[in-house]
Amino acid sequence: MQRVRIGLTGLAFIFVLVLLAAIFSNPSDEKPITANTIAMGTSGQAEAPAVEPAEPLAELGVAPGKSEANAASEENPVPAGE
Repeated sequence: MQRVRIGLTGLAFIFVLVLLAAIFSNPSDEKPITANTIAMGTSGQAEAPAVEPAEPLAELGVAPGKSEANAASEENPVPAGE
């Protein structure tokens, strides 16, 4: 019975510790959402989104990108029978 009591006391202590850490920590550096930020977002005054690259995996070097030769061959494909 004493082992169970010690185990439950430890779990309660960890729970309280995590709860206090969540209360006092700053989860992100984002600005809080207010009525002014919502109005700016709907009126078009917000910043323009960044242009995403056409092939992000190729820029990271994870996947091969389209080379100029591949792009040219796709414009004039050769039929499979020839």
